[in-house]
Amino acid sequence: MTTIERRKFRRRNRDTVDDGPEEPPIEPLESRGRRLERRRAEDQAALAEETALAAEEAARRNAEDEARLQAKREAEARADAQRQASANREEIRKRLRVHEGDKVSAPASVAAPSAPEPSPEAEPRSPARKPTPLWHRLQEFSVNRRHLERNRIITAERQDPAHAAFDVLRTRLLQALDARGWTRVAITSPTKDCGKTFTAANLAISLSRQQNCRTMLVDCDLRRPSLHKVMGVKNPGAMGDVLRGLVPPEDHFIRMGENEIHAGRNIAFGFNGTAEPYASELLQAPQSRSVLRHIEDAFAPDVMLFDLPPALYYDDVMAFGGQFDGVILVVGGGITTEKDIRETQRRLGDDVPLLGTVLNKAEGSKIRQYTY
Repeated sequence: MTTIERRKFRRRNRDTVDDGPEEPPIEPLESRGRRLERRRAEDQAALAEETALAAEEAARRNAEDEARLQAKREAEARADAQRQASANREEIRKRLRVHEGDKVSAPASVAAPSAPEPSPEAEPRSPARKPTPLWHRLQEFSVNRRHLERNRIITAERQDPAHAAFDVLRTRLLQALDARGWTRVAITSPTKDCGKTFTAANLAISLSRQQNCRTMLVDCDLRRPSLHKVMGVKNPGAMGDVLRGLVPPEDHFIRMGENEIHAGRNIAFGFNGTAEPYASELLQAPQSRSVLRHIEDAFAPDVMLFDLPPALYYDDVMAFGGQFDGVILVVGGGITTEKDIRETQRRLGDDVPLLGTVLNKAEGSKIRQYTY
C-alpha cells in the first residue's frame, strides 16, 4: 500500500482507531492547594486538641495535689487548734482552782440551763469602779433610733414586749458571772442566720442601762463582721489590727454618746469593718491574748461580750476557746437541729460552761420569740 493510500485509510478510520487509555484530566493547581491547606488546618486542630487535653490533665493533677496539700494543712491547723484549746482550758482550770469552791462544769442537757445560784460566800456585785483615764479618752458615736428599730434592736425603744426577755437574760447573766468571778462571755450559734449578732447587740444595750456594770462588746466575727452595720457605724476600722497590736485599743473602741433611747454611756464597742482571711490563726495568736489582757487591765470592764462566728463554721470558736469564761448559745427556731446543738457542744468541749441558750425566731407570740 502506497503512502497516499495509507493516509486515505487512516482518514476513513480515524474515528475507530484505538489510541489507548484516556489520560485523566490535569487537576487545577488551585484545587490542589486548597486540599493541602485543609489538611494543614486539620493537623493544626488535632494538635491544638491534644495540647488542650494535656493542659487539662496537668491542671487536674495540680488541683488534686493542691487539694491534698490544703487538706493536710487544715488537718494540721485543726490539730494545733485542739492542742492550743486544751492547753488554754487547762490554764483556765488552774486559774479557777485558786478560788475556793469554783469548778468548771458543763450543762447536763441541751435545754436552757438556769444560772448558777450564788454561793453563800459570794460577795454581791460591788459598785461600779471609777472609769479609767483611757475610758474617758474613747471617742463617742451617736445612735439613730430609727436605724436601731429597723435592725430589730428591740431593747432600744423597749416598745416590743420581747425586750423583757433580754432584760431577764441580762440579770441572770450578771448573777452567773458574779457567782463565779468571770467577765468574758462568748456569743455564738451552731449555724448562720440564728441571730447571734442580734442577740449580742440587744444584750449590750440592756447591759448599758445597768449603772454598776461597765460593758465592752467586741466583734470577733472576723470573717463576716456585721455588728457595726446593726449599730449604724460606718468605716469602724479593723479589729484585726487591734488584735495584732498595730492599733491601740483606745484608738479603736468607741463609746455610745448622748442618745434618745436612754441607753447608758458605760458601754464601749470594738467594731470591725475588715474581713480577715486567716481569722482562726489570728484569734488564737499569743499577740491576741496579750491585747485582750491589756484591754482588761486598761479599761477594767465588768463584762466583756464577744460576738463570734457560728461554731460549726470553720474553727474560729475553737481557736478562741481559751479567751472566754463561758458561752451563750443562740439557736434558731426552724433552723437549728438537735444534731447541730450536740455537735456544737462537742466542739466547744466539756470544759466550756454553757451560761445560757437563747431560742430565737420561735413560733408563737412576740414575747416567746426571744426566750432564755
